[in-house]
Amino acid sequence: MAGEIKRMIDRIVEQRAKGSETIALSTKTKLILKGLNPDRFTTASPDDPAIVAKARAAAVELGVRL
Repeated sequence: MAGEIKRMIDRIVEQRAKGSETIALSTKTKLILKGLNPDRFTTASPDDPAIVAKARAAAVELGVRL
């Protein structure tokens, strides 16, 4: 199912930011440092199992439930 990674990243940012633009930008920066550039993924991006696993690991590290 294409777009799974995009949805996961969006959920991570939304749950961490809770409406704060500053925290959203900070979270996106942390994801980039972990190798997950939110701007690189779209709803049409193919779901690579390795990247899905990386997104799940990032969510755990950031204290977010997917």
